Amino acid sequence: MNQGKFRWNGWDLLEKLADAPHEIVQWAKGKTGTLLYESAQLDHMTGIRLTSDAVDELRARLKKGRGNAEYEREPSAAESALLARIRAAAVDWNRNNVTRTQAYLDMYRRHPELHWSLLAHMVSRNGGWNMTDLKGELLPYLLNETRQKHVFAFLERANALIFHDSYPQLLLYEASLKAGKPLFRLLRHLQVSSFMRPVWEQFWERRDSALLTVAMIVNEQNFIESRVVRHPVYRETVLDTLLIHAQLLLQLNQIVLPYRDAGQLRLAGLVLENFNHLKERIEVGKRLYAILFGIPAVAQGALSFAASTRHSGSRADYWPHLFSAVRHFPPVPRGQLKEWLDGCKLRPGASPLYSPRLSDVWKDCPFAACEPGDWYRHDDREQWLAYLSSTEPPFSFEMTHEYCFGLNKIELAVLAGDLLE
Repeated sequence: MNQGKFRWNGWDLLEKLADAPHEIVQWAKGKTGTLLYESAQLDHMTGIRLTSDAVDELRARLKKGRGNAEYEREPSAAESALLARIRAAAVDWNRNNVTRTQAYLDMYRRHPELHWSLLAHMVSRNGGWNMTDLKGELLPYLLNETRQKHVFAFLERANALIFHDSYPQLLLYEASLKAGKPLFRLLRHLQVSSFMRPVWEQFWERRDSALLTVAMIVNEQNFIESRVVRHPVYRETVLDTLLIHAQLLLQLNQIVLPYRDAGQLRLAGLVLENFNHLKERIEVGKRLYAILFGIPAVAQGALSFAASTRHSGSRADYWPHLFSAVRHFPPVPRGQLKEWLDGCKLRPGASPLYSPRLSDVWKDCPFAACEPGDWYRHDDREQWLAYLSSTEPPFSFEMTHEYCFGLNKIELAVLAGDLLE
């Protein structure tokens, strides 16, 4: 780190670029260690299995559609009261990213057959970290306050919409268990897609966690497609701007799954290359599911992390050696920036990167009414059933080293940008 009183300058940049060969060597060493670790997990990996019989059964159920008068019957007084309780609970837990993320974990711990709930918990943690990054140490140097608000609104809406749609489904399943009978005909009164009723009814009979999870991935990504990804406001303010291309270059779209293995906190995960593409979002969701439930070290370690580390939105939740939820010193003004990072470590004398708690930097946003409509059309049935297939964990799943590399690139972008001020 530049220890002088003057700003990080052009000579510093040249020196850093001159160090690139050394950093490439260090990166290669880290990558080699990652490959060796991943190779050691190969014998223990298991895929996520969906049988053709189960998919064929769902195909038949979907072809039937509503199919009977029982589905059309209006809720009884007791069922209406249940629906009101479910709606109220969903609203209560949908206050912010922290409450949503906790609700998913609580549900999984009550019903571990609901694999999707743990996957949603881990991905929702990433949503919170991305939200607080906007007010953290590095991104405020790249994004002005207006852009920060736009990106937060985009992240918040996607996170809240998925919860709004999925959590009532989980609560209705829980109510069905309590009642001792399936209540999934009530899903339409919760404005859940008609795609999901036969999925839940089949799950009730088969308890096929894999099919339910993949179907929910398909459903939730379709649910936000028109409401967020194709929404003109979010396209204009976020997705069609240069920001999304910068995110690709800087790998801000990494989805990490913290897990403990042999006393070390590691990061598994994947990079979502293009949020705009529905197919890619679904496939990434499936691969994340395979990583989380198909690699024993990740499955056990991620649940251990989730159970012992309450989500706050701060990246200090998983790496307190690199991040801090409180500032140790005031923000450094532009023109006086110095390097923070040396790989995955802080440089001597550098303060931890500020990564605030969500509640410290963003206020709760009242949930705006959800746009009506069902994404599922019977004529497109085969298109969506094609996603209901077995999935293997990718060999390259370890993100610990890759995440550090991406973080260093963000730092370099911040420091290089400071020269233009």
